[in-house]
Amino acid sequence: MGKSGYSNGNLRGWILVIIAVLLVAAAGAAVYSLVVKKAGAGGHRQALVEVKSSKDIKNNYDVIVVGTDPEGVAAAVSAARNGLKTLLVETRNRDVLGGLLTEGWLNSIDMNYEPTKNLISKHDIMNKGIFSEWYGKIEGDSFDVTTAANAFYELVSKEKNIDLLMKAKAVDPITAAAGGAAKVSGVTVTKADGSKQAIQANSVIDATQDGDIAAAAGVPFTTGREDLADPKSRMAVTAVFRLNNITPERWKQFGKTIAAEDKGQGKYGINEKSLWGFDKMQEYPAVNKERVRMRGLNGGLQNDNTMLVNALQIFNIDPFDPKSREEARKIAEDELPHVLAYLKQQYAEFEGVELAGIAPELYVRESRHMQGEYRLSIIDLLENRDQWDRIAFGGYPVDIQRTSPKDNGAVVIDPDKYAVPFRSLVPLKVDGLLVVGRAASYDTLPHGSARVVPVGMAEGEAAGAAAKLAQEQNATFRQMSASKETIAKLQDILNKQGMDLKPFAIKAAPYMEHKSYAGLKTAITLGLSTGGYKNEFELDKPSNQQRMVNVLEGMRKFNPAAMAGSAAAVISGVKEPQKQPVSLDSAAQMIASLLKQNIPQGKFVEGLQATGFISKATVDSISNKQELTNGDAYMLINDVYKQLKTAK
Repeated sequence: MGKSGYSNGNLRGWILVIIAVLLVAAAGAAVYSLVVKKAGAGGHRQALVEVKSSKDIKNNYDVIVVGTDPEGVAAAVSAARNGLKTLLVETRNRDVLGGLLTEGWLNSIDMNYEPTKNLISKHDIMNKGIFSEWYGKIEGDSFDVTTAANAFYELVSKEKNIDLLMKAKAVDPITAAAGGAAKVSGVTVTKADGSKQAIQANSVIDATQDGDIAAAAGVPFTTGREDLADPKSRMAVTAVFRLNNITPERWKQFGKTIAAEDKGQGKYGINEKSLWGFDKMQEYPAVNKERVRMRGLNGGLQNDNTMLVNALQIFNIDPFDPKSREEARKIAEDELPHVLAYLKQQYAEFEGVELAGIAPELYVRESRHMQGEYRLSIIDLLENRDQWDRIAFGGYPVDIQRTSPKDNGAVVIDPDKYAVPFRSLVPLKVDGLLVVGRAASYDTLPHGSARVVPVGMAEGEAAGAAAKLAQEQNATFRQMSASKETIAKLQDILNKQGMDLKPFAIKAAPYMEHKSYAGLKTAITLGLSTGGYKNEFELDKPSNQQRMVNVLEGMRKFNPAAMAGSAAAVISGVKEPQKQPVSLDSAAQMIASLLKQNIPQGKFVEGLQATGFISKATVDSISNKQELTNGDAYMLINDVYKQLKTAK
């Protein structure tokens, strides 16, 4: 033993340990440095590169991509790199590529990171490939819109197989009957000069925000919250606005204010390019109270000392109606001077800041939801499900924004990771077509997570590669979607393009092993339960009479004919029902009253069991029949819902 007290073998071991620790620390520092550097890159605005249409638009292509939002760019680039002659068509009179991010000024990305928590991989992006390639060209998760526009155009212009047509006045699918289904065989384009050109293609990819091509071709859709029995309701639209004179000194002061407001909760924050906070704006007294509400500021810094702000929510706007979209702009123009005055009143550091414009396009969150070969469900997200035909991953919280000024929105759940299947890109009833982006085949609730740009760009990349594979195999997309062998080939192509589509498995969350999980699934599917960012469903906490009534009344819209009574009538004389426990008997009475079941007093449980509206298994599972938990209440709701579905 040497003077140090360690043998040479032990010393070598400790040296190796120290080296390993230093390597991990260095790697962690490198990751941290990368994140910070990207967030703070830039400092001067690039010159905007002029986007030019190709001179010669041909009459035949391998694939036509309609829509120049990020999803469309990814689809076109992927198709071109797979050797397909590709036409990318812009339909909204835009001057640049990138759509929502560049013309809608939504310059902060809702990122999807792998759920691992270790230092090295905590910022590991789920959807790599073309999204990561583009992301590497911009400043970070908030970016300068000119940088982003130039990066999109650089991706497209470098591909010799892409022809680009800007400012098309209209694009209509060319369809024909084929084997009991419609088949899209190309599009008819109305150009800026009014001339029309019919262009044939082996396949078409609809990357429009609203699924316009698919809808015109006869693909079935739901709109808004139709699958939640609320078809006239949809999330608010936002008019992103620009504030000037956002100096580095002012940005530092913003950081101090946000830190004081956050008080270590982790709810608000700021980095070199992004901020989220200034929560007093939630209390802004709107002038147009029926149409406008503010949220806390989500701001993204530009390279010219301006900030783009996503915070002004506008209601009752029809995204399919140009007049309604214009009305939204007018509402924003009228409201924003008052917003800015209130902002300065609440936060002195905004003194000297002025309004410097409104985005050319609205941020529309929700319109059509396609009916595809597979419809992504909220349970897919709740259970962090993989899919055998995975082509993209999601992990962003299910963020349901306000649907009216009286609504506060909700974070339904925060999934760790889920897969988007290729089948969700394949529409029912129409062949020769794929749909990518927010109009893909998702239910309303999972759409609140899957609508984000990284997911949509991964879908676009998959669609471009799938067009090549379908052409090679002389197969329809529907046939591809049913073949595990073909999908494995598609996944191999995408992995070689830089994506990472490995299978995954995430340990079941505790709520999945709870005795009331079946009830929770029904409650969440119907939009009657939320878990927030921590997935806290409080299944074992006591329910109360008011909460039971609220959930039962919330079910009514799913079958108003069968639920024509009133659960609320049962507690009409109860003082502070929100503080009163709910017993099994009183819950059964509420159910009977809602269903207008003629059951003798004191026999509600037995009566509902006899008619099948409550199961013996549920009754037996309730530990304390005098004080039901939230989980118990959900199990009762589950019984009622299943019975009504069976009766249909």
